[in-house]
Parts: sequence; structure tokens; C-alpha cells
Amino acid sequence: MSYKDIITIQSGKRSGKPCIRGMRITVYDVLSYLASGMTYEEILNYFPYLTKEDILACLSYAADRER
Repeated sequence: MSYKDIITIQSGKRSGKPCIRGMRITVYDVLSYLASGMTYEEILNYFPYLTKEDILACLSYAADRER
């Protein structure tokens, strides 16, 4: 699955920031949690509506943006 199937951008949601599956949690939020040292499991426990694929999509999106 491509991150393009998971990451959405809507002008009226979170000021147009890239979000996960149209929800209000942004790619930035997930990357910040990872950067602070949270594990995948901790993020998934804290946000039960997220999946491991969502987290991987955030990483893939960030890597693509840096290309």
C-alpha cells in the first residue's frame, strides 16, 4: 500500500496539514511522537484507531518529501 492511500490533505482540516486517513492526527504528530522516543506499540496503544501501516505511511511520506 502506498502512503498516498493513507495520507490525506484537506484545506479545512488542521490547516491543510497532511493527516492520516482524514482524521485530525497529522503526519507531524506521529513523527514527533517517534522522535520523542515513543515506540510503535506505545503510539498504537495511545491512539487505538491508528495502525502500524499508518505509522509507516507517515515515515514514507516524510522520506518522499525529503527526496
